[in-house]
Amino acid sequence: MSRVGLQPIPLPKGVEASIDGSQVTVTGPLGKLSRSFHPEMKIELENGILRVSRPSDDRVHRSLHGLTRALLNNMVVGVSRGFEKALEIQGVGYRAQKSGDKLVLQIGFTHTVEMTPPLEVKVELANPTNIKIRGINKEDVGEFAAQVRAVRRADPYKGKGIRYLGEHVRHKAGKAGKAVGGKK
Repeated sequence: MSRVGLQPIPLPKGVEASIDGSQVTVTGPLGKLSRSFHPEMKIELENGILRVSRPSDDRVHRSLHGLTRALLNNMVVGVSRGFEKALEIQGVGYRAQKSGDKLVLQIGFTHTVEMTPPLEVKVELANPTNIKIRGINKEDVGEFAAQVRAVRRADPYKGKGIRYLGEHVRHKAGKAGKAVGGKK
C-alpha cells in the first residue's frame, strides 16, 4: 500500500481545484497551475480535500499512485505558498547581477554568463553573492536553480563556485608532495 498516495490533500483557504478527466487545474493567490495525469489514476475532490486512488495493485499503478499525489500536493503548495531555492556564490570577484529579467553571472570566465529564467520563475538578489529563485512550479524552480549551479559548481580544492545555501562541499587536500615540500 502506498503511504504517500493514501494521504489526503487539504486545499488551503483561497485555493480552488477543478478536475476535467485526467486534467487538473489548481488556482490560488499566487497563480494557476494545470497538469494532465495518467488516465487510470482516479482523482476526486470532496469538501475541499483532494484524494487519489488507484484501480489495482499492479506495480505500475502503485508507483503512479504516490507520484500523482505528490505532484498534486506540489501544485497546491505552489499556488498557495510558492517554492524557493537559495544559492550562494563564493570566490574573489565572483558575483551576480540582474539585467532586466536576465541573470548575469561573473564567475571567473573570460566572459559573463547570461541566463534567462522560465516565465513563472523570478530571480532576486539580496546582494551580489546571494541568489533567490522563486516560483509556483517546483519543477521549474529546481531546474533553473540546478542550471545556475551547473555553470560553475563549487570546486572541491578551494571551494570557489556556486552552491546551494547551506550545501557542504567536501574539500580535498591537493597533492601531498607539494604540501610537504617534495623533491627539489
